[in-house]
Amino acid sequence: MGPELTKDIKSFTLVQLQTEMESMGEKSFRAKQLYEWMHKKMARDYGQMGNIPRSLADKCRERYQYTAIETVRMQESKIDGTRKYLFRLSDGNMVESVWMRYKHGNSVCISSQAGCRMGCRFCASTLDGLERNLLPSEMLDQIYAITLHTGERVSNVVVMGSGEPLDNYENLLRFITLLTDENGLNISQRNLTVSTCGIVPKMRELADRKLQMTLAVSLHAATDEKRKQLMPIAERYGLTELMDACVYYFGQTGRRITFEYSLVAGVNDTSEDAGQLSELIGGLNCHVNLIPVNPIKERAYVQSGRRAVEAFKNKLEKNGINVTIRREMGRDIDGACGQLRRRYMES
Repeated sequence: MGPELTKDIKSFTLVQLQTEMESMGEKSFRAKQLYEWMHKKMARDYGQMGNIPRSLADKCRERYQYTAIETVRMQESKIDGTRKYLFRLSDGNMVESVWMRYKHGNSVCISSQAGCRMGCRFCASTLDGLERNLLPSEMLDQIYAITLHTGERVSNVVVMGSGEPLDNYENLLRFITLLTDENGLNISQRNLTVSTCGIVPKMRELADRKLQMTLAVSLHAATDEKRKQLMPIAERYGLTELMDACVYYFGQTGRRITFEYSLVAGVNDTSEDAGQLSELIGGLNCHVNLIPVNPIKERAYVQSGRRAVEAFKNKLEKNGINVTIRREMGRDIDGACGQLRRRYMES
């Protein structure tokens, strides 16, 4: 699946980089210098690294690939300043990221795969299937490229763009290690959210690592029958299994689960749906994020009206469930995952 991780210098941990330097006959302090240039100063190539000898830069160029993604397009919302980026990877694949400014700091939503094979019916990212997994460096570099472009620090990271993060599990774990390392961006695990459509075994594996990030589970329906219509993954893991994994995750980490629920008019937004959802998650320490679904031209789904969304929210709240309606960011710039990439590829 894509480039070889072992030859990707920006995906090495500091300890691995020290080992690499020693194997090249270099002093181990060079590893710290390289690491800081890559992950703190966000250098785009070795040429920008002021205190790295040219001989070492040349050796590194020969041995390792250096990830520096290229911005193909940037759209800025006239409504709220949200920015949508389309990036080109070294092999020509495209991924999208979104930069959002909130009162509590800047948030970046990144992609974990080029394309996706999960097949959720209302998502544009999955229409062409999975191209490949992203390397840890390619996930990080979306954040670095945006930070350099905006000139502002990113304080929150959401892995919720194109792709299913838990389908790229090992690279995701390495990404988290690098993102939260004090020698790099040093973003707290508590400021990281990872989304999943519900790959149960990986959710349990992740729980056992006892990380302090937020897990956001794409639910979108409260019965197996309805969920199967919207999400093919539901054929493999039913709601009973999924809820057990959520309970287990909370037990291992103490972090409440966020349930993502995209409201589709006449499909999953009725009072009966809200009642079923309340029953399904009632006993869990959780939070529900209601998302008015983004219409995509390849599917016939329509966004629920404001009144239906409010009624759904009120019913959940009456049943004691913590719920918010996701603020729509960048609606005028193809804010939803996969739309900009798809439009670019078709043009």
